[in-house]
Amino acid sequence: MTSALELRHVSKAYGSGPSEVNALSDVDLAVDRGELVAVMGPSGSGKSTLLTIAGSLEEASSGQVLVDGVDLATVSRSERAMMRRRSIGYVFQDFNLLPGLTALENVTLPLELDGIRARAARAAGVQALEELDVVEHADRYPDELSGGERQRVAIARAIVGDRELLLADEPTGALDSVNGEGVMRLLHAATKRGVAGVVVTHEAQLASWADRVVFLRDGHVVDQTATPAGPDSLLAAGERS
Repeated sequence: MTSALELRHVSKAYGSGPSEVNALSDVDLAVDRGELVAVMGPSGSGKSTLLTIAGSLEEASSGQVLVDGVDLATVSRSERAMMRRRSIGYVFQDFNLLPGLTALENVTLPLELDGIRARAARAAGVQALEELDVVEHADRYPDELSGGERQRVAIARAIVGDRELLLADEPTGALDSVNGEGVMRLLHAATKRGVAGVVVTHEAQLASWADRVVFLRDGHVVDQTATPAGPDSLLAAGERS
């Protein structure tokens, strides 16, 4: 079966000559449907770069990035944008909710941009908000919501419709530990419905919700750890790498 996401020998360099910085170096990663993978590593290790390349928000310098078997380098810019609307859900570190739209309008926007009729988009948006337990805030604007509520709306926007790949960059960064655990539980539940998930986090306790943890250092994958052994094993593996 084709993986939902596959990175093959992916490298990313910024700048050139003496000022060149290698953010990623020869990274291989495959994520299957129904699997949640956490990416950990020190600041500057390439975690966010990996996520933006996986989400087609920027291009790799070399290597292949395949989403549902489609090599992103072989499709046009407009086709990649369509894939982001239809297949890839992205939870940004700062939520990226549009302040002039209600919670429900933020969630339904990707669907409406993709040509889905307003009534159908609204029904899908309400369902996503219900799954995240924030449907009672559907008509509120982002600045009327708490940090945890805004994060749930952002996740609802990422999972609405028939998304196949869910990418989240430090989705618990603005939350306390209780709400952070709740967000990871929701991401885990989304993948168990058949979505492939990749989440960047710096907290081992939260990464323990994932099926597998990938450790990055200086742009290289240095270790991978399955998580049933618990968060203490994640800390030990990170120290070894």
